[in-house]
Amino acid sequence: MTSLPSTPVLVRTWFGDNGAWQALAREVATPSEDGFSANVTLVDDPAFAGLSPEALRAAQTAGPIVSFLADEVTLTSAEHPVLAVWVLPHQDGDRRDLRPFRVVPAELWSVENNINLANLDWADFTGSAGGDGVFRGF
Repeated sequence: MTSLPSTPVLVRTWFGDNGAWQALAREVATPSEDGFSANVTLVDDPAFAGLSPEALRAAQTAGPIVSFLADEVTLTSAEHPVLAVWVLPHQDGDRRDLRPFRVVPAELWSVENNINLANLDWADFTGSAGGDGVFRGF
């Protein structure tokens, strides 16, 4: 497998719609109203087709706390909900629920900035996600 950088990434894992990927890339690159942007490296490599959250965790054992996947759900849904994945290895005794959740591109900056800077915790975002499991902001 091709290696990933040791920085937060947004990895494309489904290659059925190039236009949807390009639209998502533009959405993620658009700063918030307050000027915040997600600090992610876009990875558009067919070597990562079908990459699972577990495989992303295994590939990024040093570096960021959170990275992201653009899977088929992301690229076929109108809102483009990206899968946020906790990639930092779990510490002994850590009982937090760190299951992946989805986030709309306009709020990806909030998850990336606040988790990787340790300003907020995973539960702050999962607890604010909608009933469908998608975080759309506080």
